[in-house]
Amino acid sequence: MSSKKCLECNEKVVGRIDKKFCCDYCRNAYNNKVNKESKNLIRNTNNRLRKNYKILSELNTSGKTKTTRRKLFDKGFEFKFITSIYITKKGSTYFYVYDQGYLELENEWFLLVKQE
Repeated sequence: MSSKKCLECNEKVVGRIDKKFCCDYCRNAYNNKVNKESKNLIRNTNNRLRKNYKILSELNTSGKTKTTRRKLFDKGFEFKFITSIYITKKGSTYFYVYDQGYLELENEWFLLVKQE
């Protein structure tokens, strides 16, 4: 009978025949390394969405207001990070970060709205 070695630390693995790690610490360390790339992408995207949401919420305290592209830009808003798009029957396109949305108007102005 051959002895199996832990995928993380190469120590001897004792127990079930399909066991791959010597302990929970090694199992977690191994899986964290394997999933590191995708977890970083998700974490960074969620951080950007959180920041965009915070900016829209701070600028739109009444539920419906106007602001400029410059003000959004100066606060660090990144337009490519949204959670959904809503197109009205008239063809207006609203971009949302969760329940906070915006509609691009003329001359660099934006209408900020909050979904009920």
